[in-house]
Amino acid sequence: MHNCGMSKNFVHASLLDGLREVFVQGEIAPGSKVPEAALCARFGVSRTPLREALKVLASEGHVELLPNRGARVRELSLDEVEGLFAVAGALEALAGEQAAERVTEAELAEITALHEGMHAAFLRRDRQPYYENNRAIHEAIVRATRNPVLISQYAVVNARIRRIRFQSPMTEDIWSRAMAEHDGMLNALMRRDAAALSGILKTHLKNKCQAIVRELQAHVPAPAPRRRRAG
Repeated sequence: MHNCGMSKNFVHASLLDGLREVFVQGEIAPGSKVPEAALCARFGVSRTPLREALKVLASEGHVELLPNRGARVRELSLDEVEGLFAVAGALEALAGEQAAERVTEAELAEITALHEGMHAAFLRRDRQPYYENNRAIHEAIVRATRNPVLISQYAVVNARIRRIRFQSPMTEDIWSRAMAEHDGMLNALMRRDAAALSGILKTHLKNKCQAIVRELQAHVPAPAPRRRRAG
């Protein structure tokens, strides 16, 4: 009986993680209705566990539940993007302080290897491996804090902005600055300079947010001109 309970929890966690990735990766366009039947078939579950998982994802901000009409993928407003990046920046700043004090030699070696892979991708201007290593570095720094509350809160906040954070378009200037900031992060971490790493991470997130907001604003349609009444 105990094993059965563990199995159910595992299936629920697996479904939740897999379903979350669907929305984080942007497989379904923001504002679109969640295709429940297709997702049930994909994950091999009935509608009941799928809808339970959607309730959790609604609480995390990924979807909106529609009364008697299923769910749809949430669209992030500019205010939400700025708010989420501000919180992510504060969490990463704290992570920088704690990771600098607690990082092990093995973790430092892992982060250094990821940084080298990211830098090589940067030199080739190969975006996908650059983004993958970039994301892995930030997550490794957070894990190095060994702070379970920080790790869990960061995961929730970062999941909501991960798609736009790590896959947003970048100009050469923005990309070069981001790479330089990562060089500074690794340097501060190797010196175990908590204040420097904290400050660089916070600035890095602020710069990233500003670039994304500018990109989003550039694609906001202009309001239609008001018609003059015939008089």
